[in-house]
Amino acid sequence: MQASAATAVRDFRDDARARLLRFDPLMLVATIGLIASSIYVVGNATQDDIPGDPNYFLYRQAAYAGIGFLLMLLMMRFDYSRLREWKLGIYGFLIASILLVYVVGVSARGSKRAISLPFLSFQPSELGKVLLVVSLAAFMTDRVRRLNDRETTSRLVLLAVIPAMLVLGQPDLGSGLVYLAILGSILFIAGTPWTHFAALGALAAAAIVIVLIAAPAVGVEVLKPYQKDRLTAFLSPGENQGKEAYQINQSLTAIGSGGKTGRGDEATQTKLDFLPEHHTDFVFSVVGEEFGFVGAALVLSLFALLIWRALRTLTIAKNFYGALVAGGITAMLMFQVFVNVGMTIGIMPITGIPLPLVSYGGSSVITTLIAIGLLQSIHAQARETAAVKRL
Repeated sequence: MQASAATAVRDFRDDARARLLRFDPLMLVATIGLIASSIYVVGNATQDDIPGDPNYFLYRQAAYAGIGFLLMLLMMRFDYSRLREWKLGIYGFLIASILLVYVVGVSARGSKRAISLPFLSFQPSELGKVLLVVSLAAFMTDRVRRLNDRETTSRLVLLAVIPAMLVLGQPDLGSGLVYLAILGSILFIAGTPWTHFAALGALAAAAIVIVLIAAPAVGVEVLKPYQKDRLTAFLSPGENQGKEAYQINQSLTAIGSGGKTGRGDEATQTKLDFLPEHHTDFVFSVVGEEFGFVGAALVLSLFALLIWRALRTLTIAKNFYGALVAGGITAMLMFQVFVNVGMTIGIMPITGIPLPLVSYGGSSVITTLIAIGLLQSIHAQARETAAVKRL
């Protein structure tokens, strides 16, 4: 009796250890490193933002990270393939949650993007990034035998453009662009013919011309004036000293003054509030000013590690659906990192895209951790399938 009990305990421990080894430890290290960097940088940069409460943003960012980690752990143990069966409900919830913002959303700085909850302002457009990935991947998987058909590409484009246009109307240009990046990645990974991409590129170019030139010429303003100013100011920030290029110029000053190892507590651009949105959109500028090239390189190295492991997960996924989900999440992360860091150094326009896991904000942090949990689930099931095949 005792021997059988001991054997059961040993088998349980071995099984638990085997399950643990199926997850990607390097991905977890990168995630923890980025979250730790975020809490430290946000806490240090916002000590003077709320009079009498120097740790206001620090505590909240830590709480968001805690909630996100719990959800990530749940997703790690969840069978991601079941999401394919729920695609209609997931896509419906995506559209409904974005529409709900128009009804009960709170306005802030001319935009209505969030729903006010007791603990945070929830942005459905952030969670929508992951919901769009899993639903588009499911719709594409269902048409796996007709991937080269124009109808398949057209349907997927329509499914992505609808939520993208809805968030653009809030207005949330950044999330809309992320949705389109997700669409492009899933089409690419699925093997969509290059002729379809050429046609989509032509349509995108025509849309840009209509939005920026043709529509304003007849009195129809698709983009808000400040959005157009942000999109064009980055082309020559040094020559443009007006309010349109103020953020870019302050960001360049902050990063340039950081040098090799940063200015620490003498980071005047951050401490004296010259750098706008220093805990959200321009948090990478804070890293550059306070910790210099070394700090910026460390953060970028952690992102490189995270994206590398995400790409690795894509290549070993046990099925087509898993590969598409991993590819969509990887594109979501890569696009946001590239655009956010790019806008802080003046090579990309300011679009309001947060730096994943680093920028302050509950919706962004929690959504990104859920996405990483999905990646871990795909990785674990791929390892499990490979282990079974070796038996």
